Amino acid sequence: MNPHEIVESALAQCTVDDMTVLCQEHSQTNLRWAANTLTTNGVMRSLDLTVIAVAGSGAGRAAGVASASVADVSDVTAIVERAEAAARSSAPSPDAADIVAGEASDDFAQHPAQTSPDVFSQFAPALGDWFGRAAGADIELFGFAEHDITTTYLGNSAGLRRRHVQPTGRVEVTGKSASRSRSTWAGRSTRDFQDIDVADLDTQVRTRLGWAERSLSLDPGRYEVLLPPTAVADLMVYQYWTAAARDAAEGRTVFSKPGGGTRIGERLTESPLSLFSDPQYPGMQCAPFAIAHASGSTESVFDNGLPLERTNWIDHGALSALGQTRHSADLTGGALTPMIDNLALEVDGASSSITDLIEHTERGLLLTTLWYIREVDPQTLLLTGLTRDGVYLVEGGEVVGAVNNFRFNESPVDLLSRVTGASTTEISLPREWSDFFTRAAMPMLRVADFNMSTVSQAS
Repeated sequence: MNPHEIVESALAQCTVDDMTVLCQEHSQTNLRWAANTLTTNGVMRSLDLTVIAVAGSGAGRAAGVASASVADVSDVTAIVERAEAAARSSAPSPDAADIVAGEASDDFAQHPAQTSPDVFSQFAPALGDWFGRAAGADIELFGFAEHDITTTYLGNSAGLRRRHVQPTGRVEVTGKSASRSRSTWAGRSTRDFQDIDVADLDTQVRTRLGWAERSLSLDPGRYEVLLPPTAVADLMVYQYWTAAARDAAEGRTVFSKPGGGTRIGERLTESPLSLFSDPQYPGMQCAPFAIAHASGSTESVFDNGLPLERTNWIDHGALSALGQTRHSADLTGGALTPMIDNLALEVDGASSSITDLIEHTERGLLLTTLWYIREVDPQTLLLTGLTRDGVYLVEGGEVVGAVNNFRFNESPVDLLSRVTGASTTEISLPREWSDFFTRAAMPMLRVADFNMSTVSQAS
């Protein structure tokens, strides 16, 4: 049974007032390697179904949600029955709204898209050549490449039918010296592996391992720091996940206005930077309609199918929007701005390359990545975490060696006010959050007074 037929089968079994059905087929393939040798590869497929049943009308509407993997038609019936039973036994949903009406898209009945090892047809031979070069340079490479195509079918009892094909790929490589005393990391996000430049990854790994041949020690303190795009992505994505308008209006986040309300309209930084999401961003295209399997501060199961368009979260330094469902927009009186599955940061006038930014830094720390990021204080969005796989000292525009790792304590909102330089924006992979969020485009940022609170023994 094809996914669109599963959607129709579930809707045909509806005995409550309304129903929304999400069916997603996942097609995945991967390569994994260690010590310059390919270790495993595989292909997987799975099919998941979420049924959102709505019982009652008006303010008395209650939603029941049931999700599971699907193997045959009997599974569909069981999921529908569970969702309807949950709806009938639940209290009215606080985010209750009319489900989104519409018509069927032209491609709704098409089969799901599939990936295969063929997606690596250019990447794999280049990777094999890299293994040989790395072995000759006493470098060991560890890592993986993954490609996933998720085809989403959304249908509801109001006639809406939508289909979206989402390709997602990433490659992550850790390079180590043969003595295992030095290591660094490189990663890329991609849709199809056609834009992965293995030679560029090779250069980055060799260069950073070369920098680490000289080792220096530094005390904790506040430093000017060069945050590479992957580190900026990790910080901005966490900020994005916490940017719920309802939570801010209730006084619970960094975006809460003293005395009540939100900080929308307030200038966060004098830097002319804009943080935004756009379903049509080149190279990071994502679903142009809302997909929600559960309700929360930034999404509602009643909003499934709402059209999405570019949203500026920060506009030339000023906070311009927070994540809003229809329910939270009613509560706060704000605009309806649903969350979108990508994030980009651009700085007006930034034309420097990453190399240019390093060359124009008198003294500072160049980071590779951040990891183990955790929230300390939601009121300021103070985060803590560790540096990983290389911290390098820059003096007089040159990297002079590697230094010890640090624990940091920083708020991504606060550090935006201390940006002293930026490179051009590029598609980048958030290392810490790459299992959940891969579509990010960020610049390198130079930030003053970055708080390296303690020395870390992490490598």
